[in-house]
Amino acid sequence: MLDSQAMAVEKGAARPGDNLLRDVSLPALVLNAKAIEHNIRWMQKFVSDSGAELAPHGKTSMTPGLFQRQLQAGAWGMTLATAVQTRAAYAGGVRRVLMANQLVGAPNMALIAELLQDSLFDFHCLVDHPDQVQALGEFFGARGLRLNVMIEYGVVGGRCGCRSEAEVHALVAAIGAQPALALTGIEGYEGVIHGDHAISGIRAFAASLVNLAVQLQAQGAFALERPIVTASGSAWYDLIAEAFDAHEARGRFLAVLRPGSYVAHDHGIYKEAQCGVLERRGDLHEGLRPALEVWAHVQSMPEPGFAVIALGKRDVAFDAGLPVPLRCFKPGVLPAVSEPMQGCQVTAVMDQHAFMSVAPGIDLRIGDIIAFGTSHPCLTFDKWRVACLVDEDCTVIESLTTDF
Repeated sequence: MLDSQAMAVEKGAARPGDNLLRDVSLPALVLNAKAIEHNIRWMQKFVSDSGAELAPHGKTSMTPGLFQRQLQAGAWGMTLATAVQTRAAYAGGVRRVLMANQLVGAPNMALIAELLQDSLFDFHCLVDHPDQVQALGEFFGARGLRLNVMIEYGVVGGRCGCRSEAEVHALVAAIGAQPALALTGIEGYEGVIHGDHAISGIRAFAASLVNLAVQLQAQGAFALERPIVTASGSAWYDLIAEAFDAHEARGRFLAVLRPGSYVAHDHGIYKEAQCGVLERRGDLHEGLRPALEVWAHVQSMPEPGFAVIALGKRDVAFDAGLPVPLRCFKPGVLPAVSEPMQGCQVTAVMDQHAFMSVAPGIDLRIGDIIAFGTSHPCLTFDKWRVACLVDEDCTVIESLTTDF
């Protein structure tokens, strides 16, 4: 029978004081502590300076230890996508959740109803159809509970959400007919707006979202004196903040931004998006830092210029670009010394293997350890039950558990 110490060698598990080059079973999900701290502080300042509140999207990491760091830095609450995620966040100490999604199905409603027994739990979910409104009203009314709902406003060809102002006003009437529901705000998501004119489209969408909120407020539709107006993913948050401010959302509404991937950032799609933010905002002299890497061993070198890495689809995102080899370490050599992996490239990934071309002049051997950058952190986090929070010396500070 395995003792607890032996069992701790499961995928990515590590203890404080362990060193990645000597003590940790690889592959492992690695978070740079300084970069995580910088990103949390950076985004909180950006949002606060914009006159808004921050509700980071927790689906990115589903890591309660990171949630608490974000809240302690000043976040208004957390955004989640499902009832199960909401329950996990609540178990991790989160007491305000904006569920930026529809609450559908009696079992999911039951999860939220259980959490609402706690009078300190502040919860808001989205609605976009009268049938959904009726189902929620009947379910929560039968249990003597009142549920906070927000209207989701969408775009044609996009995701969920009312497609017209007429649909929004019809939904307001439907909510008003349900005593168990309270209309607390309006929500949108700009990340589904693409194309050559995405920036102007996003600005127009944000303006229409605020204008709708103004109309509904004038009609006395909201249950809150200062209703919530919210949008923003991780790519265009600066445009949403700018549009909210330009259309006077600050003051009369509680403007909430919801980026999530910023906490770990990446070496791919969000790195590119951040370059766009910095180009648009000349007053921002430093941006986010990539904090997430996956470390793995070279396990085979069957041909010249070709290495097989013990890393695959089970370990790292591959939907928005293949892993990027960053640095190479010799196992057990401390203090850590790394060599850059310039010219090396991952060409394919299988379930547990990555194929990597090795550039001339790179001294690579079986057992060497490579740190890989990733693109789209959400789909790397969800492959792990634990992440290693490390310092600059590759020493584990804390093992952060995920809760997917």
